[in-house]
Amino acid sequence: MKLFKPLLLVFLIFILSCDKEESDELCCGPVQKNLIIKLKFDPNQERLDNFGQPANIPVGNAAQSPTISRMSANYIEFAPHALTALGAGEVIFKGEETTAGGSRAIDFQKATFAGDNEVFMKIPLDQVTPGEYNWVRVSLAYQEGNIDLLVNGIDYTGTLASFVGFKSYISSFNLNESMFDIHANKLQGFWAFETQGFTSQGQAPEGATTVPNPLFGSSPIPQGSCVVTGQFENGFTISGDETEDVEVTLSFSINNSFEWTEVNADGKYEPEAGEQVVDMGLRGLIPVVN
Repeated sequence: MKLFKPLLLVFLIFILSCDKEESDELCCGPVQKNLIIKLKFDPNQERLDNFGQPANIPVGNAAQSPTISRMSANYIEFAPHALTALGAGEVIFKGEETTAGGSRAIDFQKATFAGDNEVFMKIPLDQVTPGEYNWVRVSLAYQEGNIDLLVNGIDYTGTLASFVGFKSYISSFNLNESMFDIHANKLQGFWAFETQGFTSQGQAPEGATTVPNPLFGSSPIPQGSCVVTGQFENGFTISGDETEDVEVTLSFSINNSFEWTEVNADGKYEPEAGEQVVDMGLRGLIPVVN
């Protein structure tokens, strides 16, 4: 017994001297490694069209890069190659859906959100099938941020909420302390706006939201969805034997992503002059393995 106590003391000192991960592995087995997905919003990233090609602002329109404060996605999938059909890859995230509004829709009240350079989701790596992936697909659901506008010669900054998913059931939501009670399904392109206590809401035309898909020819996406596709520059491999967390940043282009028709050709959004919003879609996706 006298020998046992000193040995026990030595063992405890050894455990406490290890770093946390080493002691966790010694006491409890290998520490779980995770796949971490972060979001990034880049106003300088290339501006693409629906086919993933560089896109200029059409004559007669104007655009600006909003300041995105938070975003939500409803679906994330890794695809091995260009011929992988939507849904046939490795689905790592699927958001909540509901039929509360009649037909199936994204449940906005249960959505997951993240801001610029923030973590959107984290799952154990052993839940991801080992393999090599070259593409990522992200079905976007919602984006919220600030835009500039001109009203009666005065410059304002307002907050725009854009529901870009295929369909969203919205109970209610708060935009800068202004409440919007909806309690209905809304199609892609529904928006709400607030500035200095003034609020408005509306619906963008069908098909007006840009959804870049460089695999349009080999792996099309359903009309009205918001599945943005991006390619890993050097591929992305999950071996199943990772010794540390793996972090993937989904960098979205917000380069002149808020676009409208010009009435007064001054490059400023003037809703009072009858200038109409024609696009609120993101303009490209680059996945980066950190």
